[in-house]
Amino acid sequence: MVFDHAVLKRNLNMKRTTSFIILLLSLFTLITSCDVVKQVSQMSYLSKCEFRIETVEQLRLAGIDVQNKKSLSDLSMLDAGRIASAAMSPQFPLDFTLNIAAKNPNTVDAGMTRIDWILLIDDQEMTRGILDKQVTIPANNGSADIPMQMHVDLKKALSGKGADAIINFGLNLAGTGNTPTRFTLKLKPTINVGGIPVSYPGYVNVKTEFTSN
Repeated sequence: MVFDHAVLKRNLNMKRTTSFIILLLSLFTLITSCDVVKQVSQMSYLSKCEFRIETVEQLRLAGIDVQNKKSLSDLSMLDAGRIASAAMSPQFPLDFTLNIAAKNPNTVDAGMTRIDWILLIDDQEMTRGILDKQVTIPANNGSADIPMQMHVDLKKALSGKGADAIINFGLNLAGTGNTPTRFTLKLKPTINVGGIPVSYPGYVNVKTEFTSN
């Protein structure tokens, strides 16, 4: 029998290449599976985390700083006039930062890639939106601060209310020590599992005390 050494060498190289490809695919599958398990675990850990509303900051009515202001008399005549004029306009914007504190009692970090939220004031829905940001809450009762920018059109949210009522509503939101006791935030965290976003089946109600799902 005559052996073609070139053919044998080529076949051997093909076998080695195939084996290497199979090894790479196996390693990729293993790594991907580990990532999926880790991400699924994160959702479990996240469900045990607690959230609370800490402070409201940078409260602005029609672009005017009204932090810790209780009435128009607390403002300059110019700013009071601007707010009164804006209250008669088709839109009356309220902007502020709502600071959320998250606490993680787990022994491993918890993370989320997105938060769908609904803002309620005095149990009335004001606005809703999405925080598209990676958030990690450290393990062992670690905490994370989550600042959330809010924009509300009070004319739309308080449809049917008079200008004075709308102004007073906006001026009295910060609360004592800037603790927003009238606020409730509904959060729906999302993580990515194998590249697929997975969200909570419902919302977490967040007030001024730590609450979990």
